[in-house]
Amino acid sequence: MTERWVLQRYFGRQYLLWFLVFLGALSGIVFLFEIAELMRRASGHQDVGFDLILKMGVYKLPETIEHILAFVVLFSGLFTFWRLTRSQELIVARSIGVSAWQFVRPALLITLGFAILNIAIINPIGAGMNAKYKDLEMRYLERVPTLELTGAGLWLRQHDDAKHYLLHADHVEMEPLTLSPVIVFIYDGSGNYLGRVDAPQAVLQDGIWDLRDAWINMDKSPAQHADNWQLPTTLTLGKIQESMAAPNTISFWELPRFIRALKTIGLPQTRHELAFQSILSQPLSLCSMVFFAAAFALRMNRRGGVTAMILAGVLLGSFVYTLNNVVGALGANQTLPVALAAWAIPVVALALSNAALLHMEEG
Repeated sequence: MTERWVLQRYFGRQYLLWFLVFLGALSGIVFLFEIAELMRRASGHQDVGFDLILKMGVYKLPETIEHILAFVVLFSGLFTFWRLTRSQELIVARSIGVSAWQFVRPALLITLGFAILNIAIINPIGAGMNAKYKDLEMRYLERVPTLELTGAGLWLRQHDDAKHYLLHADHVEMEPLTLSPVIVFIYDGSGNYLGRVDAPQAVLQDGIWDLRDAWINMDKSPAQHADNWQLPTTLTLGKIQESMAAPNTISFWELPRFIRALKTIGLPQTRHELAFQSILSQPLSLCSMVFFAAAFALRMNRRGGVTAMILAGVLLGSFVYTLNNVVGALGANQTLPVALAAWAIPVVALALSNAALLHMEEG
């Protein structure tokens, strides 16, 4: 028993080493591509320097890591088990009665531990950093109006050449886009308060906010009534859904509260519910990658063809990742129920990977 415990600790150290190596290598490669893309987007903006681009790349790094995590697990598992097979260590361990489930266990526990760490700590930190990235992107690259959702309703900021506007509404209807009741706070270019406009509702129509039955209260002036008061805007229905606090800018722990707030004011919450369920199902996806890697390692041991098996493993990982994204998109479009879209592929992948490993173990 002691010898097997020592052996499993050794397998665990090997897997952890290559997990960290692939995590750093893949993150670095994607980071360089992100920097190159940001430089391309910033080429027409004179006020965006390389230091700002570098800062934005760092802020986006946690989201990048989350996207490549399944590939990190698959590649590190494949490489670890391939090295153990090539050095005959895995073959010797199998000859003394160590089952496939036993040599997979250390990698599985490390993967589960990292998945829990990602959900509990890395995801909240990454959400905050991604929110800063989005803010810098909106400010320097996109320059579009931004929305913020709090427990007190919906806030919208926009500006023109001379003035800044801050809109607040308690309730939102999507078609046509209607804010009710609405308050428009008006500031000059230096941020000095000029006044406010109150109305029962504001309707978005062809590049303008149409406020009906509005009361205009400018600083040091009597309130004036207007049947219609119009505010030009570049906002569209598509932009309001994109600019609203994106799921990847909200901590896992804050998502339930945010979803309740969306329901309260009438905004669609499907994307945020899908993000929450997808985070919960992530450990299953990562564990399935470990089992797939182990199954391919056993096949390499018995039939050879290392390059072909590694290529097959990479293609399989890419297929599972792509299929998960496709099903997630169907869930975001409400074609599939949110729970099914978030859990179907991870559960199926875990079942298939266990079946593959069982087949290789018994076959």
